[in-house]
Amino acid sequence: MINTLWELLESLKPAGVVPTHARRAHTLELATAVLLVEVMRADGESSEAEHAAVRRILREKFRLEGEQLEKLCALAEETSVEAHDLHGFTSRLNEGFGAGEKQAILEMLWRVAYADGQLGAHENHLMRRLGELLHVPRAAYIGTKLRAGSADQEA
Repeated sequence: MINTLWELLESLKPAGVVPTHARRAHTLELATAVLLVEVMRADGESSEAEHAAVRRILREKFRLEGEQLEKLCALAEETSVEAHDLHGFTSRLNEGFGAGEKQAILEMLWRVAYADGQLGAHENHLMRRLGELLHVPRAAYIGTKLRAGSADQEA
């Protein structure tokens, strides 16, 4: 697992040494990707629509393409299976992002939850838990849910 993470970091870095801020950026990318995968897997089924939503969101959020995107998705899925809790990932996001960015991530997570056209009880519970772990105020949490739901209906 650790080797895989380092391989991802190595593949994404430019020639030379990776600056500390670049490592932090990669850590935030992975933490975000793992949470997206956790939401995708929450209801016990991972639809093609959910997989596509995860890839689209990562491509847009972090401007990744091709092999970089595929490596991040594969590592996120592997890490998600091995993860014992969500706190490590949400802690990284709490350290690296401000309130607005965390709300944007929560909205992205909602988009994955809505991607298959249904919101299951496990997905809803996970989303509530993620909102709490990301310290998103209740009103903002509801706003992210409504925006993602209306964006899903427009698509």
